[in-house]
Amino acid sequence: MSFSSIGIPGLILILIIALIIFGPSKLPELGRAFGRTLSEFKSSTRELVSHDDKDEDKTSANKN
Repeated sequence: MSFSSIGIPGLILILIIALIIFGPSKLPELGRAFGRTLSEFKSSTRELVSHDDKDEDKTSANKN
């Protein structure tokens, strides 16, 4: 499922439900935590990809 299939009304509904469950004071804190988690995931993914690229370079250099 992608976020594009949810649409604006779905996102508004999710925001309203989150506001009811967590309250207005907790939403900014949850947003920051989600943002940090997402950026950590992206950086870890980049590290893994760059590590795999380096391994492939070493393997191809050894074959030549």
